[in-house]
Amino acid sequence: MAWNDNNGRKQDPWGDSRGSQGPPDLDDAFRNLKGQLGNLFGGGGSGGGGDDSGSGDGKRFRLSPMLIGAIVLVLLVVYGAMGFYQVDAQEKGVVFRFGEALREESDLRLPGLRWNPPIIDRVELVNVTRVNSSQHDSEMLTEDENIIAVSLVVQYIVNDPIKHLVEIREPIISLEHSTESALRHVVGSSTMDWAMTDGREILGFEVEERLQSYLDRYQTGIEVNKVNIDVVGPPEEVQEAFDDVQKSKEDKVRFENEATAYAEQVVPEARGEAEKEIASARAYRDQIVARAQGEADRFVKLLEEYAAAPDVTRDRLYIEATESVFGSASKVLIDVDEGSNLLYLPLDRLQNMGALGTAARLEEAVDQVRSSDAAQRDMARRNTARTPQGSR
Repeated sequence: MAWNDNNGRKQDPWGDSRGSQGPPDLDDAFRNLKGQLGNLFGGGGSGGGGDDSGSGDGKRFRLSPMLIGAIVLVLLVVYGAMGFYQVDAQEKGVVFRFGEALREESDLRLPGLRWNPPIIDRVELVNVTRVNSSQHDSEMLTEDENIIAVSLVVQYIVNDPIKHLVEIREPIISLEHSTESALRHVVGSSTMDWAMTDGREILGFEVEERLQSYLDRYQTGIEVNKVNIDVVGPPEEVQEAFDDVQKSKEDKVRFENEATAYAEQVVPEARGEAEKEIASARAYRDQIVARAQGEADRFVKLLEEYAAAPDVTRDRLYIEATESVFGSASKVLIDVDEGSNLLYLPLDRLQNMGALGTAARLEEAVDQVRSSDAAQRDMARRNTARTPQGSR
């Protein structure tokens, strides 16, 4: 499609017939710009092809010293303004001069409005008071060959900005690696039960101490404030089995506590009963010994009385024995001249006795009767022997 009309004039492709008011040719625009730059720096004003690329009147344009000084002054002002920067109260600035860090403590830029020459110096600001956090999760073997999952948070600050920026390339990655190494060393030298129960707090202190030693050795410029142990337990894949094991251990402890409580209840009762039986035996022993001692003393006194009056003492003993025997017997013994004995047995009392008890009591009663009969006959003979012949 031709953009020129029949007269050779350019035509707008969108149908706007503006004639010579269309956009200029790019080649002409570049030639005009080149001519203006040549005139600005004192070059020739004519270009190839006989066209005048300078100003319309063909005069050359030259920079005056005043204009050059103004341009230089503006550049200096811009350069100086680019060198100002602000250091916050929580920050310190590390100066890099031609790419090399100024390592002296006095070279650090303290809080306030500061200025350094641009291009020559480069200042990097480091926050030295903000507490940063690093989350770390890991699974590892314990001393008793159990797998344990540990999740912790390391809280730290940057205490040496020069070492933090210069001595190590990736301080955060070094922090993660050091945390992993310290955690594996501490957990690998402890048991699973200890790490999950009593040693959880101690575990955090030991990891913090070892981690700080690693960071100081690597010159990271990081100071660890605290290591918080969030989770210590088995991996998720074995959590159900581990819960069963823990439940079994809890049941074991519960049963042991119940057995201990029962033992603490029964043992004192048994000890009390034993002490009671021992005390009863001792009392019975003391009673028997005291009774025997009393009987012995009574016999000694009775012997003394018998030695003083044998007949009277013997008769009294006989009477007392007879009273003690017949006083508790359920029978009556009658002595007659012919020497026949009539035994009276109360039927009402005998009916209340058992067969064995009755036989035993009957045998005992017969023995008592026989002994009493023999004693009475002996007494009758003695009385007969004592009676004079004349009194008969």
